[in-house]
Formats: sequence, structure tokens, C-alpha cells
Amino acid sequence: MVGDKLVLQAQQWVNSVYGGVAGYTPIPEDGKTGWTTVRALIRALQHELGVAPLSDTFGPATMGTLTTAWPVIDAATTNQNIIKIVQSALYCKGYNGSGMSGTYDSTTSASVTRLRTDMGVEGSFPPGVVPKVFAALLTMDAYVLLSGASPQIRNIQQWLNATYITRRNFRVVPCDGRFSREVQKSLLLAIQFEIGMDDETATGRFGPGTQAGLKDQAVLGPGSLDQAKRFVRLFQAAMRFNGWNVPFDGSYTPAVADAVAEFQAFARLLPANGIAGYQTWASLLVSSGDPTRRGTACDCVTEITPARAFVLKVEGYGTVGRYLTNAPGSSLNKKIQPGELQTITSAGLSAFPIYQTSGHTRDYFSPEQGAQDALAAMEAARDHGFGRGTTIYYAVDFDALDSDVTQRIIPHFRALATRLRHFGGGYPIGVYGPRNVCARLASEGLTVSSFVSDMSTGFSGNLGFPLPADWAFDQISTITVGDGDGAVEIDNDVASGRDPGQSLFAPPAPPSRPLDVGFAMSRRDDLLRDLTGYLDSIGVREMPLIWPNSTEHALDLVLAHDALITGLSRIHRMRKALIQGPIFWEIRKLTPEDALADLAVTAYYGYRTELEAWEALPPDQRLDVPMPTPPFVLKEDASTGLGQIFARTAIAAHNHGIVSGLIDERPLDPDDWHVTQAVWRRLREDPDHNISTVPLVLINGAHESGVGGDPLAYDTTQLGEVLARYNGTGAGAEQYGHELSGVYAVFEKYNASLR
Repeated sequence: MVGDKLVLQAQQWVNSVYGGVAGYTPIPEDGKTGWTTVRALIRALQHELGVAPLSDTFGPATMGTLTTAWPVIDAATTNQNIIKIVQSALYCKGYNGSGMSGTYDSTTSASVTRLRTDMGVEGSFPPGVVPKVFAALLTMDAYVLLSGASPQIRNIQQWLNATYITRRNFRVVPCDGRFSREVQKSLLLAIQFEIGMDDETATGRFGPGTQAGLKDQAVLGPGSLDQAKRFVRLFQAAMRFNGWNVPFDGSYTPAVADAVAEFQAFARLLPANGIAGYQTWASLLVSSGDPTRRGTACDCVTEITPARAFVLKVEGYGTVGRYLTNAPGSSLNKKIQPGELQTITSAGLSAFPIYQTSGHTRDYFSPEQGAQDALAAMEAARDHGFGRGTTIYYAVDFDALDSDVTQRIIPHFRALATRLRHFGGGYPIGVYGPRNVCARLASEGLTVSSFVSDMSTGFSGNLGFPLPADWAFDQISTITVGDGDGAVEIDNDVASGRDPGQSLFAPPAPPSRPLDVGFAMSRRDDLLRDLTGYLDSIGVREMPLIWPNSTEHALDLVLAHDALITGLSRIHRMRKALIQGPIFWEIRKLTPEDALADLAVTAYYGYRTELEAWEALPPDQRLDVPMPTPPFVLKEDASTGLGQIFARTAIAAHNHGIVSGLIDERPLDPDDWHVTQAVWRRLREDPDHNISTVPLVLINGAHESGVGGDPLAYDTTQLGEVLARYNGTGAGAEQYGHELSGVYAVFEKYNASLR
């Protein structure tokens, strides 16, 4: 589909004129504005200027040559291609390019004037397209307010352009109402100009000169005004960019001081006195803030020994972040060591868990990896003794672009959250990463707390992003504390108090038997042969008219969910075959009557919904609306989904799981038809949820049958009773349990060989 026809015209023109020029690559002619088109126009301009080799960057050579050759492009310009490049770029920006006439006519002039006004620079230059305006035109920056953006921020952006555009190394910044790294750099440049830096030393970096200048010249408080210097406005801009609603008028009023005190309290800048001193400036301008300030939390890859714990306590630290696991294949032993958490708590410290095996590149993040991480992190947290309710911080340890967050990180964390719910929840999800990653995951409802990697000041996800509202730990520097046996290198973290860490640890007893692992798919055919042989031996042969699902189909569905079933067996510490058996059996023995029962239940709840709506009508309106007719068969519940589970059975298992501490959810009311409807629908429509309910049904069945002991060590009698109870009670259930025990034995044969 072709986009904007005027952008298409620009693409066709630049390809036709420059397609044969060395260093120019023809671009798609699709009418879609993007960097591909903009960079093609930059190369076209460079060719007209004689700049070689051609490049995608409007750099110093392009700027210098343009300034010399055409200090202004206007009606006096005779090079039609230069004017057409301007007109093409205007179209890409959404302005009228006058049909790409090649003449700087009144329409082109009006569009340029409008563009310069939107930039805030009209009146700063002679009329026409001056080099800095041309450079800004050949970007993807917007100069109009974007949807959902802030008019106040746009006002500041335009003011920055109007005030500082004549400085040599200050380029036009976007005027779109959004805080970004370009805007952050422009603010730092403006501060450096006010400090008194010349065009050589003003770089837009928060270096020693800038820091010294702020300490010496820019301590602000109530009564401060912009006069010879514009520090108040620049400070107000920094507050605005970080999300704090203050005026932008150059006057530091008591109301501004109150807002500053709120920011200081939020960022844990002490004292929160409303005075704009160096640390407050630093926290607004760079992600690490003042890296020399000491936090009250830390994290490290080194074991905390008694000597190190003593040093940390003396140095004012109260909480220590430690790693749940090591990275596969790494020689670095960074994980929590036996007895270490007791050492930490004995010193009066608390601990919080970090999960990281890699996370250093975008390629690590995927839904599949997220699901794997859920099991590994939950098992490790439990085995170390971290209790339910403890937030685990999953690491995103690289400079993630916004596109990486959308395409890789959010799907990863969504799968992580889903799989943790299947395992019963209980361990809230936190994230370690740059500000943008933390904020976006929180906005998706995927995390509850952020551990911000703010000492990575150059990360694109930190530049131009405020401190996330849900921050718990803010990593600002790496330091070494102590000496001798107590010396330890740590990441120095500011703590918000949102997460106090954990101070009591109760690791569970090790499992009585080795836990199961993933199935070796190379043995699939052998397993199928043995299952077929067993079913044949008990008379359960392939009979499509009675049992439409073949043995092969049933097995493949079970194996398709092997990772989830393996995780459930490990989390609930039961034999994997105990979950595989009922699921396989119910799929294999599914009959057409089961499908009819599902239809009957669906019709019943449809009727109940219509009836409720009818009963909610005012009495006088009911006369005009016929009362819904009940279905011929009133069926409230039926076994459904892969595990063929009744809604009431699932609710009872769910509630028992809560009482037993297996899951972290709210109890369900089986007498509320809205609840049974929602449970039944989810059992039917969500295979993973249905599967995750199977072990809860087995555990509740064991409880109701009086079967105690360790599920990993069930004897034959206990096993038969638990499997029978899955089907109910009575002779039919006993027969069910007897036959299903053979299916269990086949699966167990293969699982045991892999343990």
C-alpha cells in the first residue's frame, strides 16, 4: 500500500535524479516518510555540495560546506535541485512543498516560515532556509505537538531553540512536547552556556566543568530570579522534563520550592529542603545523579562473608542484592552461597534477589526464554528460602532501544508473568534495567517494582527519561568498601523504601527424590509404541467413532506442553507422570458426548446472562421484552479442556491450594454462577491454565482421600487412590485409577531414565 502521494513524489524524484550517483542507493517508492527517505535527501544535498564520500549523516563537513555555499536558501537561489530537496523534505515533515517546483515561490516561503515558527526560531535568522534549519529539516524530528505530548514541554523546547540557536554547536531540537535524549543534551548545552563555557568547551556532557559551574553559580532557592543568567528557567525546565509541574517563568517562588522538596523526597535527596543545590541539579540532569552520594542498599557478585557483612553495616548499608543463579557456562560464581543469607541477616542486613543468566543482548529475550526463566527463578528463590511475596528482579542488562522493548522485552516479560501464574504466583516481578525499560514494563502491568541501572548514564533508555515512579533501588556507582578480609566491590544503590528486602529465610527441605526434567523428544516414538501397547492390552484400541482422538494425537498434545508440565511437577514436587497421565488419558478417551456437554454448558450460561439482563430491566420495560427461554438441557457444569476438569472441581482445588500455600490468589465462591462461568470458560479456552489446574486437582484429591505423604514417593496403593480420585468416587473411579496407573507407569519409565 502506497502512503502519502506527495512523499512518494519526493522519493521518485530523488531516485530519478541521483540513482546513478556513486554512493547513492535508490530507496523504496512507497510514500512512507522514514529515515530511509531522509538519508537519501541528505546524500542528494551532499552531492549538490560536492561533499564526498556521501554518507547518511548531516555532519560538520556538510554543515560547513553548506554554510559557505548557501548561507541562506531563498527566492534568490538558482539551484533548482537544492530547492527541490528543501521541498521534498517539507513534504516529509508534513508541510506544503509547492509541488516540488524547484522554485522558491510564495508557497515554499510560507511553509518555511511556518516551520521556523514551529521550531521557535523565526526572528533568529534572516528569512529563508539557513543551514541549521536545513539540518533540522533533514531529520525525523517533529516540530508540532504530538498526540499525548505536553504543550508545556513544547513551549520549553521552542524557548531553548529561540534562546540558544545562534550558538555554534546548538542545533534545533524537536518541538514535539516529548522529553528525549536530544532535548536532554540541549538543556545541558544551555546550562553550559549560562555557566560561561565557550563553543569549544560546551559539549552537552555532564562533566567536571558543568558540575563545578552548577556548584559555584546555580544554587537556587525562594526569591531567585532570572536576570543576567537564566538558571531558574533552566532548572524549571529540568523539573518539567522529569515530570514535576512547576511554572516556566524564571521565578523561584515558594510554590516551586515545595515542588522541589517533593522531588527531593521522591528521589531520596536529603535534606528535602526545596533548595536547588548541586545534588538536585544532578538528579534532574543525569541518570546517576551525584554518583558520590552513598545509598543504603547495594548489590554485588561477591559472596557476603561475615567480615564483609560487618563492613557493609558499618558503611550504612541495610539491604544487599544477590544473584539467585549463575550464568550457564560462566566461570563467575556470583550466586548466593550456602549459609550466606544467614550471614547477611545475622549482621542486621536484609537481602533482595536478582535473576540474571544473560540478558546482555536483545536476542536473549523471547516468550520461550521468559517461560524458562519463570521456573528457574521461582525454584531458585524458593530453594534459597525467599518467601512468597518477595519481588525477584529480572535483569535487562543492555542498552535497549524502544523498539527492543516493544518487540522483545515486553513479550518476554508477558510470558514470564503468565508462566509464574501457572506455577501459583507468589513472587512478584521486578525488573533491573534502564529507565525506559522499567517504565514501559510497569505501564504494561508486568512489573511491580524497578531496580534502575542508572549508573549507565549513556544508555539511550536512561537519557531523556525520568526516574520511574515505582523505583525501589537506584544503582548509581560502583565502589569498594572496607579493606583486608572485609573489602568488597559493590554497586552503590539508593533505596526508596519500596522494597525492604527479606530478613528471615526458611529454605525448604531438599526433595526426597530427584525431580523430573524435560522430555527427550528423540524418544517420542518409543514412548508412543509403549503407550499403544499398553492401551491395546486393556482394550483401548483406536476407535474413531467412539474416541476420535488417536493415541499419537493425545501424546503429541501432552509433549507440546512438556515445558509447562515439567515446571509444574518441579514446583509442586510431584512426579511428572502424575500430571501427564490424566491429561493424556482424558484427551485419548474424549468422546462426542463431551463436546455436546460443552455446548449444553455454553447454552446454559448464555441463558443465565440473558436472564440477568432481562431481570435488570425496569418492570414496565419487561412487558415489551420477552423473557429468555431456557435451553432444553439445563447443564451448569461439565468436564472440559485438555484435563477434562469440572468448574466446581477446579474451584475446590483452587481454594485448597490457597489454604495450603501453593498458590497466591483469592478464594473463589462456587455458589456464584458468574464465578463458575468464568472458571469453566477459562478451563475450556486456555489449555495452559487447564494443565496448571491438574496438579491442584490431584493435590486436593489426595487431601480429600486421606492420602498423605510425599507425592515423589507414593507407593502403588497411594498412586492408584490419587489417580482414581481425579475421576471422582465409586467403582467407576476405582477402575479409572487402575487403568490410569498403567499409563502413569509408561510415562514414569521414560521420565525416570532422564532424571
